[in-house]
Amino acid sequence: MLVVETRDVEIGCDDCLAQVVDYAERQLVGHEVPEALRLVEHHLQDCPECHEEYEALLDALRAET
Repeated sequence: MLVVETRDVEIGCDDCLAQVVDYAERQLVGHEVPEALRLVEHHLQDCPECHEEYEALLDALRAET
């Protein structure tokens, strides 16, 4: 049923991971996610591998503060 979940515009793993730091930093400080990063958000919801990378990045960023 993944076909039903596809969107008109999507990004791949490489594009997601290239932008995930900005997305994670915004999430940590509670800033709203701009429209430009919505595709990252959607990709993380659909891709377990990228979501795992995102979670590891969040852990690392939290450890720095």
